[in-house]
Amino acid sequence: MDPKVPLVIPEINAHDIAWHQGIIANPNCTTAVMLMPVAPIHRKFGVRRIVVSTYQAVSGAGAKAVQDLKDQAGEFLRTGKVTDAGSFPDPIAFNVLIHNWKVEKDGYSNEELKVIQETHKIMGDKSIQVVPTTVRVPVLNAHSESIYVETKKKVTPAQISALLAKSPGVRLTDHPMPLDASGQDDILVGRIRKDLFNPKAVLLWAVGDNLRKGAALNAVQIAECLVG
Repeated sequence: MDPKVPLVIPEINAHDIAWHQGIIANPNCTTAVMLMPVAPIHRKFGVRRIVVSTYQAVSGAGAKAVQDLKDQAGEFLRTGKVTDAGSFPDPIAFNVLIHNWKVEKDGYSNEELKVIQETHKIMGDKSIQVVPTTVRVPVLNAHSESIYVETKKKVTPAQISALLAKSPGVRLTDHPMPLDASGQDDILVGRIRKDLFNPKAVLLWAVGDNLRKGAALNAVQIAECLVG
């Protein structure tokens, strides 16, 4: 969040690379998965508000967390219980954790605050209202996100689908799943539907490999922009 350091997702704000002073920051994986489909919507229709709930894979917590899930799942299937939560505050196998991050200001976790702050910085627009709830789920790799987007203009699912079909790094699919997204560069997007009560809002489901676009791939793409 250093104002002297650009925070970059190349498909969204590659222009910010130009003012770097030796360091370019890579975004949080959760933010990257969300903004890949949301940024094109913002450019076309203007985004007023984002409400996002995440379903974050354990690989986002590191290699030990991945092994912890495997060990806990095996123990639970053998004995019906988990005796050691490992790197998690409570067992993750066959469970969902809303307290896998430090809680900070106003009851928001540091992961949720990152999503808010990084969205404002990457999009260059602090007026966007971002309301996140981050959750850790027993999935090995690839984060899933339920995203509600309120726009400044009226919008239809057909318009959003047509827009995202042409957006680099985004791939439309009927049923985006972590198993499909893991190992893939693109963010998979589906379940695009209208808000039945608000003509200026749509809902969508996005899934992305948090180790690729959420980390290593994005860093490589920044380097390619620098040398290309």
